[in-house]
Amino acid sequence: MPAVLAIAYDDQSRAALAANPVAYGSCAVPCASFREAQEHALVRSFSGILVDLVTMVKAKDEEKVIAHTLTELYPTLRVKSMGNMLIPMIMPGNAKQDSNLKDFFFKTCAAFTARPLRQHRRRDISLPVLVGDERGATLNLSWGGAFILSMHPERYQAGEEISVTLMPSHDVSVTAQAVVVRIQPWGERRLPGIGIAFGELTEELHEALLALLRVPKDEDRDKLVT
Repeated sequence: MPAVLAIAYDDQSRAALAANPVAYGSCAVPCASFREAQEHALVRSFSGILVDLVTMVKAKDEEKVIAHTLTELYPTLRVKSMGNMLIPMIMPGNAKQDSNLKDFFFKTCAAFTARPLRQHRRRDISLPVLVGDERGATLNLSWGGAFILSMHPERYQAGEEISVTLMPSHDVSVTAQAVVVRIQPWGERRLPGIGIAFGELTEELHEALLALLRVPKDEDRDKLVT
C-alpha cells in the first residue's frame, strides 16, 4: 500500500501518527506542517492523510489553504493522539470520515488511486489536437500537460514520447513534445484517452498556453481557495 502523509505540529503527536500505519501494512511520511506535506505530495504519490485534529484547527492563512487543498484531494482521517494511540474523531457534514484506522487503511485508502499533487491546476478546456496523425481533443489542459480523448489509447505506452499539435483556432497550431504518463482504457466508465506531460516549454507553447489558461504559470498551482 502506498504511503500516507502524517501531519502534526506537535512532535509527540507527529511521532504517534507516523508509527501507527505500520500495523496496517502502510507507512507514513511525517510532516511538521501542511506546507511540508505539500512539498512531499508534489514529488511522490500518496493514498491518504493522517492529521492531528488540533493541527487542523490551528492552521492559519496559507497553511489553512494548503490543508483544505490536501484534505479535498486525499482520503483524510482526523485523529486525536493519546500517547501512541490514535482516536479518530467524529466529524460532521462533508468532513464525515471512517470511525477506525482499519477501515481507513484497508477500505478507504486501498480504494483510492495513489497520486501526487499536481504542479498546476487542470482546467476544463476542449480543443482539437493531433497526436502524430491521429485526431483527438483535450478534455482538460494545464501548464504541465493535458488529458487527450482517444478511442485507441492502447496504441500508447506509459513513458512513450509523442508529438502533440494543439489547435486553439482554425488558423493557429502549436506542436509540442510530450510524454505519456497515464492511459485510460476504452470500455470503462470513464472517457478513454491518455494523460500527457509536456516536455520543453518553448516560447511558442508558453504563449499558446498563456492565451488558453489566462493565468501565469507560476500563479497556477493546484491549490484550492478556502
